[in-house]
Amino acid sequence: MSQRPSDIRIRKQSRLLQLDYEDGTSFELPFELLRVWSPSAEVRGHGPGEGILQTGKKDVLVTGAEMVGNYAIKLSFSDGHDSGLFTWSFLWELGEQKEQYWQRYLERLEQEGGSRSSDPAKPQSWSPS
Repeated sequence: MSQRPSDIRIRKQSRLLQLDYEDGTSFELPFELLRVWSPSAEVRGHGPGEGILQTGKKDVLVTGAEMVGNYAIKLSFSDGHDSGLFTWSFLWELGEQKEQYWQRYLERLEQEGGSRSSDPAKPQSWSPS
């Protein structure tokens, strides 16, 4: 099931994108999760495969949001990234599978020696809930 949110809030203090739906469903998606899974060529790559691992995005902020037709939202991030179109179905999937997406990202960081922090001296812990 995928539907357009009835309300979208950018909560900068808690670094969450809050999506509320008519049926009472609500998702809180961390800015970092949105940034590292951005549906853009820069992140996903231009062909099949894993795409490009995004590192140092722990402190990224959503700085803007723009509706794209009736099917997506374009998010702008504090690191200058703004080319991903987040469709309503992809946002619903991210909300429903937040833990799995987060785990896949952490595993890939570990495998490739990446860091969530732009400052490697900072701790890496974070809980998606």
